Amino acid sequence: MNQTQALGSQPISKLLFKFSVPCVTGLLIGALYNIVDQIFIGNSSLGYLGNAATGISFPIICIANAFAWRVKA
Repeated sequence: MNQTQALGSQPISKLLFKFSVPCVTGLLIGALYNIVDQIFIGNSSLGYLGNAATGISFPIICIANAFAWRVKA
């Protein structure tokens, strides 16, 4: 059974779990990376200015990823 047939025949709860777990895992890894990055940059010579720069760039990177990862039907 291919993925299109699975979307039409499998229960919603099973599909929700199947598709949400990889998504949530990826978001948690990205958030953890951002936290660790903030700690290292905050303890460097850049200090609060480096944290401000990464705080501004992280949402921009997330938006760019959203456009880059979109799926064409």
